[in-house]
Amino acid sequence: MARFRPPRIPSGAITDEAVYLERRRLLAALAAAPALGLGGCAEAEPPPPAARAVGTAEAAAGFRTDEPLTRYEDATTYNNFYEFGTRKDDPSRAPRTLRTTPWTVVVDGECGRPGRIGLEDLLRGLRPEERVYRLRCVEGWSMVVPWLGVPLGMVLRRFQPTSKAKYVAFTTLADPEQMPGIRQRTIRWPYREGLRIDEAMHPLTLLATGLYGRPLPQQNGAPLRLVVPWKYGFKSIKSIVAIRFTGRMPETAWNALQPSEYGFFANVNPEVDHPRWSQKTERRIAGTRSRLFAERIPTRLFNGYAEQVAPLYAGMDLRRWY
Repeated sequence: MARFRPPRIPSGAITDEAVYLERRRLLAALAAAPALGLGGCAEAEPPPPAARAVGTAEAAAGFRTDEPLTRYEDATTYNNFYEFGTRKDDPSRAPRTLRTTPWTVVVDGECGRPGRIGLEDLLRGLRPEERVYRLRCVEGWSMVVPWLGVPLGMVLRRFQPTSKAKYVAFTTLADPEQMPGIRQRTIRWPYREGLRIDEAMHPLTLLATGLYGRPLPQQNGAPLRLVVPWKYGFKSIKSIVAIRFTGRMPETAWNALQPSEYGFFANVNPEVDHPRWSQKTERRIAGTRSRLFAERIPTRLFNGYAEQVAPLYAGMDLRRWY
């Protein structure tokens, strides 16, 4: 397979945590000053709605939130990453066996420039952006996390997807030597996820390389993961090693295991309960060192990003296509 070679342009550096926290305090102070402006599925597939362009100003409205951030310690120790164990603290306690350098991603399928590409080349010329997003797990808990990354659509366009590319499929690394949880048959490995092409290209969809001003730790999906803030967290696949453009809805890990509980679209929706629990409220992880969970709060449609993403699903029955 030919090797993809983008133009060589220096990439930006990731800020360390101390500088990041100081920067946030400075931005908060500037924002408070009125004189200073700041720029800113087992069933048949549903027919995709007509494409709709999302303006920069409209999309940018969802890039930040004033809600309190989840503590770094909680965001990096309360994780679902079954490749490193099934308990919430297993991924953070697991030996640091994941080898992230070198890291390559295979891109193929319905595109004009397929190839195997190193992570540095995949992201070359794209400066990491900070996005403060809500993260809602299908299990009923949520976080607010400052991610670093690049818009997924900007990366995908480099591979020239054809008109036959209706979906984008993603695959996680599956190496039992690096990921001891794979030795357990909790799901059919490797972990797989997918998005419709318009979802993948949406400005809110992020290819994340860091959080809290630091590179992604192993338990959070190093070195490369997806963040799709209006969908349940299991759609935000971690440690990505393959991306495929396809004309058919791809099989995904949880949907294949239990389609009645985990739909392909997985849009956050308080009106569509999980078969075993309500989705009307969520437990926000924003507590203190002595208490993990803060108050229980109402769940919002599309996790609060309806203004930006609801037009993607115009005319769809969200109870059927959950």
